[in-house]
Parts: sequence; C-alpha cells; structure tokens
Amino acid sequence: MTGAPREHRELREQLGGYALGHGAPGERAAVTAHLDGCAGCRAELAAIAPLRDRLAGVDPDRLSELPAPPPGLREAVLSRLAAEESRSGVARRPHRWRTAVAAAGVAAAGVGVGWVARPVPDPPPLEAVAVEVADRDVQATADVVPHTWGMEVQLHGEGFTAGEVFRVQVTETDGRVVPAGEFLGIGPGQLDCNLNSSVLREDAAGFTVLDSSGAVVLTSDL
Repeated sequence: MTGAPREHRELREQLGGYALGHGAPGERAAVTAHLDGCAGCRAELAAIAPLRDRLAGVDPDRLSELPAPPPGLREAVLSRLAAEESRSGVARRPHRWRTAVAAAGVAAAGVGVGWVARPVPDPPPLEAVAVEVADRDVQATADVVPHTWGMEVQLHGEGFTAGEVFRVQVTETDGRVVPAGEFLGIGPGQLDCNLNSSVLREDAAGFTVLDSSGAVVLTSDL
C-alpha cells in the first residue's frame, strides 16, 4: 500500500468507477499511479474488473420495471397454507396472518421472476494465445479477454515457485511496457490467475511474466 491511510481509502473507493471507465483524467491517473505501488488494490481491481461488462450492459431505464408474479400465485399459496394446516392439525390462524404470509410469498416470487427476466449480456470472448515458457519447471497456458477499459490476461499453469512473487507486464505495439499485476506462486498446484492491464487488446503486442529477480519466466506474442 502506498500513501497515507486516508488517501489510500479514498483511492480504493474509486476502484469501482475506475473499472467502469469513469472518472476525470486526473482522477484516473491518480488511481493508476496508486495501483502501480499497491498490490492489495490491484488484487481488488482484478476481482471486480470482470463484472465491468455485465454492469455496463444493464439498462437503467428498465430497473423500474417490476415484472408481475404469475397469475393465481396468491390463491395457490393460500390454498397450500390451508392444506398444510388441515394435515398438521394446527389451529386455524387468523385470516390476516395467512394473507401476510401469502403476500410475502408472492413478493418473493416476483423478485425471482424479475431476476430471471432481466437480460444478462454475454461475457466477452476468450482468445487463446500461445505462450513460450523459459523456466522448464513451469507449464502454462493463457487466454486474453478484450475489454473497453483494457485487456485481461487469464493465466493457468503449475510449477510457479511457492511463495515467490511474479510480476506480469504488457508490452504495447510502440514498445511501452505497462504493469499488469502480480501473483504468488503456489508450487506444483494448479494456478488460475486473472490479471488486468489498461492496454487495449489492439494496442498490445504481448505480455511477459517475470520472477522476483526480474528473470523472464514466460512470454506471449499477441
């Protein structure tokens, strides 16, 4: 973490808007600079960034449209309550109580119907890319995902030294190198890691994974 606690908290609170591509240029530049030195915020951004495209596909004008529950649902709930009471021998409850229970069931069903009815945009396509591994102990594959805010690298593999910090960087077509996050190796276990870069897919020439000494572990030409 870099910066004072208050400054860090304020920048951390901007991660959601940053992932959505919001914020003035100066604000986004401040968050970008903070991410370069704060592994915790990079990890949090990596966790929320995949939701960006789903959130962007939500139509605010449709949020007020509450779908009605199926016809006859209220009567069906009341009938089932009456049948349950009859079978169990429980004393008949006041009509007001049964009506409240039925209303709650109808409301819950309406929420469920609304959730199912709302359209969910398709996830962005995965692009499988070839990787060249320089460390013979490492086996890895990778996919990249294009986003409007940059590019996501999905890395899968095993043999990354347990406890060692590995850095990922994306190289642009003009040669500029941009950090894309860090991850901890877990040894022989299967590692699945999503890393994010502000470089757009069409501007990316490739990415590299470096170990803690700066040595190249693997590369991919895009």
